[in-house]
Amino acid sequence: GEEKAAARIFNLARQDVAGFEQYAARIASMFGKGDPALCDLMEGLFYIALADGEYHPAEDDFLARVARILGFDERRFRSLRARFVPDARPDPYEVLGVSPDDSLDDIRKAWRRQVIESHPDRMQARGVPPEAIRLAEKRLLALNQAWEDIREEREGELV
Repeated sequence: GEEKAAARIFNLARQDVAGFEQYAARIASMFGKGDPALCDLMEGLFYIALADGEYHPAEDDFLARVARILGFDERRFRSLRARFVPDARPDPYEVLGVSPDDSLDDIRKAWRRQVIESHPDRMQARGVPPEAIRLAEKRLLALNQAWEDIREEREGELV
């Protein structure tokens, strides 16, 4: 349904890069703000951007603009980028979209919420394509690694 329509719109957008903002705005209006399908779409775009093994500044600018149009704030965009762009080890706080100032309990809640949202079984139930499920499996690994890193870093804190 709507996800196929969104994919069709983005395929058209790739042929006409100049008008991508209009396409992104149309997709944003098809889904509500914060809809998991928009996150799935951004992940797919990161996957495409990294297909050549590199992440270019122009791709970062493009994806940042698309993310803003789709309703992602800067922190959420950085969190997504940290999952895909093979910089040094990603900042675990950015991967989870939390702040180092947040309590361990709040961070654990954010981690659990994201694990539930990106669980492959849940995505399968939403009818997403197999490629998106593979991306979700990678996201799950990144989320769990980030949670482990933060837990180890804060070992002395009470949970």
